[in-house]
Amino acid sequence: MPREAALRRSAPARVTPARRRLLKASGAVASAALLLPLVAAAPPGAAELPSSARLQGAFAQAAAEYRVPQSVLLGVSYLQSRWDSHAGAPSVGGGYGPMHLTDARTALARAPHHSHGAEDARGDTSRPAKTPEAKLPETSQLPARLRTLPRAAELTGLSAERLRTDPAANVQGGAALLAAAQEKAGGAFTDNPADWYAAIASFSGADDRATAATYANDVFAVIRDGEQRTTDAGQRVALDSKPGLAPDAAQLRRLGLREAAAADQIECPKTVSCDWIPAPYEEFGDDDYGNHDKANRPKDQKIEYIVVHDTEGSWETTLKLVQDPTYVSWQYTLRSSDGHIAQHLNLKDVGWHAGNWAINSKSVGLEHEGILTNPDAWYTEAMYRSSARLVKHLAKKYGIPLDRQHILGHDTVPGPVSSSIPGMHTDPGPYWDWQHYFTLMGKPFTRTAGPNGGLVTVAPKYAKNTVKFTGCTKPGEPCAAHGSSAVRVYTAPSEDAPLVKDIGLRPGGGDSTIGVNDLGSRLSTGQRYAVAERKGDWTAVWYLGQKAWFKNPKKQPTALDASGSVITPKAGRTDIPVYGRAYPEAEAYAGTGITPQPVSPLPYKLLAGQKYATGGKVAGEYFSAPVFDTTNHKVIRGKDMYYEIQFGHRIAYVRAVDVDVVPSKG
Repeated sequence: MPREAALRRSAPARVTPARRRLLKASGAVASAALLLPLVAAAPPGAAELPSSARLQGAFAQAAAEYRVPQSVLLGVSYLQSRWDSHAGAPSVGGGYGPMHLTDARTALARAPHHSHGAEDARGDTSRPAKTPEAKLPETSQLPARLRTLPRAAELTGLSAERLRTDPAANVQGGAALLAAAQEKAGGAFTDNPADWYAAIASFSGADDRATAATYANDVFAVIRDGEQRTTDAGQRVALDSKPGLAPDAAQLRRLGLREAAAADQIECPKTVSCDWIPAPYEEFGDDDYGNHDKANRPKDQKIEYIVVHDTEGSWETTLKLVQDPTYVSWQYTLRSSDGHIAQHLNLKDVGWHAGNWAINSKSVGLEHEGILTNPDAWYTEAMYRSSARLVKHLAKKYGIPLDRQHILGHDTVPGPVSSSIPGMHTDPGPYWDWQHYFTLMGKPFTRTAGPNGGLVTVAPKYAKNTVKFTGCTKPGEPCAAHGSSAVRVYTAPSEDAPLVKDIGLRPGGGDSTIGVNDLGSRLSTGQRYAVAERKGDWTAVWYLGQKAWFKNPKKQPTALDASGSVITPKAGRTDIPVYGRAYPEAEAYAGTGITPQPVSPLPYKLLAGQKYATGGKVAGEYFSAPVFDTTNHKVIRGKDMYYEIQFGHRIAYVRAVDVDVVPSKG
């Protein structure tokens, strides 16, 4: 870098009154010389540190300067960011660097914002489409948890810009905040992590006791178990385990936090913190109502899916939207900064969130604070862990299998009819770490068969899988390099071959692109496909009625061999139709007074000889709820049965009478 830039980067911090008071409180010697930041002057032996160990050294330096146990500093940072820096780009919560120091005003002013698209969130043709308008996050009245970076600047004397862009300075800012929290809580500056429970809980920024405790307990779990990984910047960081470490949870009383709102309707595991922030069910306008439907699940209709969304906006804005009767709804929202959960609907009721009424009526929707098209608008470890606990709890309660056929991304929900396919949503997108998410649930994607198993589970190494995308900031412009859960598919075993086309997404026959929101030629981690052919480092799977090739080298595989059941057209059939919803036949509506919903196929064909992985057999059902009055709400069940299949990037359905189910074979 230029000499001037290097000098600015290593310039000492100002000896601010806040910094002097803090170091005195922690017992550090407050001479002018020792008040200089250790990120500017390397300690003895630092020159010998390899470049890949500098972040580890920064943690040691900051811990020593502010007398924060290094394990506490590392544990907090891991839960915030998994020690990643994201090249100085902010998270959706306005968090920067390894410590996720928040400066939301700056982040919101700089970051692009994107709408969720034109999808009808209700996805039911019995009522007019409900297509919410995109609303941008607000920047006013931000809570203290979204303004920790300015506070760190005050405590350290470092500039806000440096705290945003310099990982070592960012770690120092986090250490200063922890030390300030320890001082405020009246804790002793000891080397025992157990004495820092209140400070860690305070660092979360949570305003209720349960969320703060959950966050602190997660940090202690990280410290107990230990962690090590190579960050997005190639830094090797390790935290040695401390088995038997037990926190002093009684310290929480020092913080004076409120109790989380209690409600009989809340359905959350005890290991997370939930608030009840209800979505309204009220009538308005010309026979219109919102923003969900009353139902009686699972008594009348089984809950079979959990749908993972991102909010495309801030926590505060999202909560305002779900409380708007003219908007749409979902069951839970999860906060990025600490994983706190708000529940909005009783799980017996149906939210309008997935754009497919058949999925809505059988699913639970989880919105995660995030923006998919900004690859550095990353998801915190705290939110991943909180979400994984919630999903695991719901899956156990309602008998939902923990696999990608039942834990869906919004981007894998099918368009219910042909005309809806182009407008379906694409969140949480290619940067959601599905492997990490399922690992937290105790269900990592692993090899389950030999090379002749006949199926593959998509499972690239997230950090190394830097698939090229465009359109994150401006149309056509390359996205920043970033780990991804996505794998691209081609029409032949070559990266020079054309991408696979999706005739549903582009009815006019246009080509697929590498746009971040273009799902026409993309596989996703955890999805299972039937193998069509293998050739060297390439594997072909059946995808949208055609062969789709992806690179799958033995040295760095992007998919793992698997076995299981597949469907194939019955003998004598040249092709069979594919559906976006599993609805009953017209005869099932007889005597109900309810207009039959059309069983209309999508524009794809499943051809003879092709095979597709199945997520199981489902009944043809339709939940009729077209009016506010719940008296006539009714579930229609037919005799037709369907198989859910992994057809393209999204799931789809085929009628059971059209197919045979056979074991997969290579």
